This record gives sequence, C-alpha cells and structure tokens, in this order.
Amino acid sequence: MLLEHDGRRPQVDPTARIAPNATLCGDVRIGPGCSIGFGAVLVTESGPVELGADCVVMDTAVLRGSRRHPLSLGARVLVGPHASLSGCTVEDEAFLATGCAVFNGARIGRRAEVRVNGIVHLRSVLPAEAVVPLGWIAVGDPAEILPPEAHERIWEIQQPLDFPRTVFGVPRPAPRGSIMPEVMPRYARALGRHKADREV
Repeated sequence: MLLEHDGRRPQVDPTARIAPNATLCGDVRIGPGCSIGFGAVLVTESGPVELGADCVVMDTAVLRGSRRHPLSLGARVLVGPHASLSGCTVEDEAFLATGCAVFNGARIGRRAEVRVNGIVHLRSVLPAEAVVPLGWIAVGDPAEILPPEAHERIWEIQQPLDFPRTVFGVPRPAPRGSIMPEVMPRYARALGRHKADREV
C-alpha cells in the first residue's frame, strides 16, 4: 500500500518489488532492484526514508524517518525480518539481521553486521566491517560493542547520548521522574497527522 503523507508520496523505481501488504507512507524513495517484503512498513513521520539500489527489506521490518533524523540505506543492504530502524544512516553492503534495532542518529559503516537481536544505540557509530554479535549492544562514537550484561558500562556511555533530548527534544527527568506525561500527548498528536493520509 502506498500512502501520501503531508503532501508527499512514495517514489518507487519501476524495477523494485513491493509486497502487496507492505506499507510505504510519505517521502519514501525506493531505489532500483530493491525488494520490500510482506508486512514491512517504511514510514516518514517528518523526514525521508531513502533506499539505494538492490536493498532487501524483509517481512515485517519497520523503517522510520524523522525531520531531525532521516533514514537512509546505501546500496545492497539487507534488513532482516522484525528489524526496527529509526532515523539512522546505513552504508553500502551492511547486514542487519532478524530482530535488530538501530536508533536515531546512529551510523552503520560499510559491510558492518548487526546480528540477530543486536542493537546499535542512538547517536552511535559502528565502523566499517564491525560486527555486533547476537544480542549485543553497540553504543558510543566510535561504538563500544558490549554484551547485555554489561549494563553499567552501557549506561555510562548511553546516558550522555541523551535519548530524551535526541528523540523527543526534552531534558532527561530527575531520578524517578518521567518524560511520559509531557511527551506522549505531543507524540500522539504528531502521529495523529497520519489520519489525513490517503492511498495513492
């Protein structure tokens, strides 16, 4: 399904394959030879999603772009099923496996691999040809690649990357505080703009 959002329509190269139940919404640009799998969702909230040539986005993957963090894939990139990519840059020939997550402002270098359920945290830079093992976390610039049980070290690097300000534009709350009362009404209203989307 192709949807117009905020006056912008997906642009799909005629050589690309889009599964009949995939959703492309807004300023989504699909390059030549790409394949978008069943149930995949590529959506612009306020910034573009762009795929270079010969990319494969497998079934049920979700790719989102925003104004502050557009999403772009280079050429010959694989995005596995159930992967979630938000506002990141992925260079040529990267391999992003099943269930991985790549967050806003992250950069994945050429031929890097993020294996099953791996994470590249926001504003983190994974160098060319680096590998994030199954379930591990890459965090920082340049990224340290750490096992999930290294939570204290991960938090030490992650905290100054400032998820609340980077993603939602609000300061980190005091201990035991929450950004949710302020952020969720605003975020729900912003997403509500999709009520005006129309199929093209």
